[in-house]
Amino acid sequence: MKTVNLEGKERIALGKKETKKSRKEQQIPCVLYGNGIENRHFTIFENELKPVIYTPEAYLLNLNISGKIYTAVLRDIQFHPVSDKILHVDFFNIDANKPVIIDLPITIEGNSEGVKQGGKLQILARKLKVSALINNLPEHLAVDITELGMGKTIFVKDLSYPDITILTPQSAGVCRVKATRASREAAAQGK
Repeated sequence: MKTVNLEGKERIALGKKETKKSRKEQQIPCVLYGNGIENRHFTIFENELKPVIYTPEAYLLNLNISGKIYTAVLRDIQFHPVSDKILHVDFFNIDANKPVIIDLPITIEGNSEGVKQGGKLQILARKLKVSALINNLPEHLAVDITELGMGKTIFVKDLSYPDITILTPQSAGVCRVKATRASREAAAQGK
């Protein structure tokens, strides 16, 4: 799993006034919690956070908060309802001996039989919520669609990965091949 280093500055004063001041200085208020540590309130410059937030990838983060380093993952992001600016970010501290819950991106591999027959591949999920020890987490989850026929769907229950527990509901669809008008007409003419 890819690792990114972020530099944070401890927040001593909390509250609306200080939060607004931080945001005017292009700093995002953040909190780090979990696995037996006391909550740490800090700020990170918006430009440092954007590459971690606006990406389909999942990252392991090394947070340097006023000289002390923590290993964490993104847990929650709050956006402004109108401007979509980042308002607040929650990070979860990781213990290497305890499973971590994270959303991992999906990559599609192979050529589907249904697509070869003229169908259209529809991606129903971009990420899956999983639980695993941090050392067992891959950068992405591969989904092989080679056997996926026309009108068929791959569900979460059809997937399994070693040392990873999938927390996304088993009935959720991952991808499917939908028949197109052209493929239906070709099938009708072939009969």
